[in-house]
Amino acid sequence: MTLRIDDELERALAALAEAEGTSRQEIVRRAVLERHARSGHLTRVQESSARLLEQWGDVLHRLGTA
Repeated sequence: MTLRIDDELERALAALAEAEGTSRQEIVRRAVLERHARSGHLTRVQESSARLLEQWGDVLHRLGTA
């Protein structure tokens, strides 16, 4: 895979790689995996919230207007 990056991203990658003592490729790899993990977490939270709102929505509404 070839990744085209602009000058700003190149500078950021170089700085992170130097600071962490690792390669630019590893920095990108970690960033993608972290984003993937957060995305999955957000989906689970949204699904859970929807279920709880369906179950307890009327109670929450009554509490909010009390």
